[in-house]
Amino acid sequence: MPTEVQLVSAAPVLASLDIEKSVAFYCDNLGFTRIYAEAGIYGIVQRDQIALHFWACQDPAIARATSCRIGVQGIEALYQSCSDLGVVHPNAPLAEKPWGAKEFGVLDPDGNLVIFHQ
Repeated sequence: MPTEVQLVSAAPVLASLDIEKSVAFYCDNLGFTRIYAEAGIYGIVQRDQIALHFWACQDPAIARATSCRIGVQGIEALYQSCSDLGVVHPNAPLAEKPWGAKEFGVLDPDGNLVIFHQ
């Protein structure tokens, strides 16, 4: 691979059973801003340098089998905010992991697991 190539960003694309509901969840609970939402087609939210995209999906099993990881600074404050809102996955509280990360998980309304790590 040529050395002048540099990957500069990535945007997870998560399954959504209801684009508007997905966008609202991320904006209302996780501090994202709505960038685009077209019901039944596609949606985008963004917070800081992180963009999440949503594609319209009719199969709930697909979303329940999907996840992404988002690196953060200030994970304790984010965890407290998510905990106060009741959106932390009950099986994924803030914890130190053997691989050196401190992380917790949020399950969105469609079943996508979002792991925040530091």
